[in-house]
Amino acid sequence: MGDRWHIEVDRTVCIGSGMCVNAAPDGFTLDGARQSHPAAAEADASEQVLAAAEGCPVEAITLTLLATGEPVFPPEE
Repeated sequence: MGDRWHIEVDRTVCIGSGMCVNAAPDGFTLDGARQSHPAAAEADASEQVLAAAEGCPVEAITLTLLATGEPVFPPEE
């Protein structure tokens, strides 16, 4: 069984660029105020969701391993 991630978007940081929706259309949606929301708070690890987090211009997306809480993105310094 593969890893599962907890996905969060910090809407105080999100600028509504929509890059997350472009990278992972099944993983994120934009609301009427163009704020990003994960389609689900928990999801199977995927290259698309990771690409969305890495491509966010303001790093508003946080991914952690569901089982351990270990950060996936952004990586620990």
